[in-house]
Amino acid sequence: MELCWITLQVRDLERSLAFYTEVLELSISTRHEGEGTQVVMLGEDEKPKIELLYDGEAHITNGAEGVFIGLEVASLDEAMADMKRKGVAVDGPISPAPHVRFAFVKDPDGVRVQLVERL
Repeated sequence: MELCWITLQVRDLERSLAFYTEVLELSISTRHEGEGTQVVMLGEDEKPKIELLYDGEAHITNGAEGVFIGLEVASLDEAMADMKRKGVAVDGPISPAPHVRFAFVKDPDGVRVQLVERL
């Protein structure tokens, strides 16, 4: 088995899109609309995606507890400085093992996004 995507049901699609495309700088792979539902796939072709799912009728509970998305960055220091410039709170850095350090930011729905630098 291989990972295809991680689906995040969002409360406000445009707000979430702004976070993932402008703040985290992920690209939109595809966007679909139909029957009151909108789906946006984020990420590079031929790689696993983050799927943002918006259904105006859905009542979302805070399912973000315990959910983390890991995104690898070339420089954690630069990524943290970029997040702060964009007004995003950063938790970290943390280095739990000798070959990795990471920090966390939260998306508009409270999903924790882990920015990972491999050393």
